[in-house]
Amino acid sequence: MTDIDPVPALREVLGDDKQENLALRFRALFSLKHLARNGSKPAIEAIANAFSSKSALLKHELAYCLGQSANSYAAQFLQSILITKSEDSMVRHEAAEALGALAHAESLPLLKEYLNDSEEVVRQTCELAIARINWAASQKDLEENSKNGSDREGGLFVGVVDPAPPAKGGNVEELRRILNDQGTNLFERYRAMFRLRDIGTNEAIDALASGFEDPSALFRHEIAFVFGQLSDPHSIPALIKVAGDKGEAPMVRHEAVEALGSIADEGVDSLLKEYAKDGEEVVRDSAVVALDMAEFERSGGFEYALIPGAA
Repeated sequence: MTDIDPVPALREVLGDDKQENLALRFRALFSLKHLARNGSKPAIEAIANAFSSKSALLKHELAYCLGQSANSYAAQFLQSILITKSEDSMVRHEAAEALGALAHAESLPLLKEYLNDSEEVVRQTCELAIARINWAASQKDLEENSKNGSDREGGLFVGVVDPAPPAKGGNVEELRRILNDQGTNLFERYRAMFRLRDIGTNEAIDALASGFEDPSALFRHEIAFVFGQLSDPHSIPALIKVAGDKGEAPMVRHEAVEALGSIADEGVDSLLKEYAKDGEEVVRDSAVVALDMAEFERSGGFEYALIPGAA
């Protein structure tokens, strides 16, 4: 019996802008991400095809998933998004970050070109991506570095690629100082951030939360993303404060909302339902996905995907 190729069906669900169930499209995306990471070029093409979507949230997640594919074939699609100045800056930033995650050295000239972009989040992300690519190149001959520099470098979250590898040492107090030091380059501050994530204690979470005071929206959004990875209830008060702040940048609020969904605490469901009515589309969409993720986490399910075994 011949196995049925799941990519065409997943591509149809992911690319259907008439599909009102955004969470369903996210599940299809995460299924395709798994297939892409296993070397499927059709899966990469299916993900890239959905860049025609109207949803900035979905498109930013497409770019993230392509960056996690560990496949340089995805770089051409990410480059195309980065150079499209009419695209949402949140999506362009994610495309630049994804090129860094792929350790795609061929993209260095392009990333350097956009160090002068009009959008701060794009400029800063290009700075990070360049630093990560250069770091990966310097590490490629070391035994602990995986192929293409694309697995977690010394971190605890195996199979996930960070914008910067976690710092190798330091106590919470020292890492907090580096995290918030505006005189330290962004790449090293990110390294401190991911080291604090790996420490994961309440003290480390409090140190991370202090990063929400940073002037950079990119930096604040990454703090929220890290809290989503940790899924620790201790971060809930800080996330609620950020998610509910109408004066905060939408890209930061949306990441805080999704992090709350990852924690899956029933006590925040009512807030997520309120965020699903928010005036910012990316916040509304994030709340819809967050509620679906929270329900999934509480169900005890193993794979947040449309097709079991493809996540």
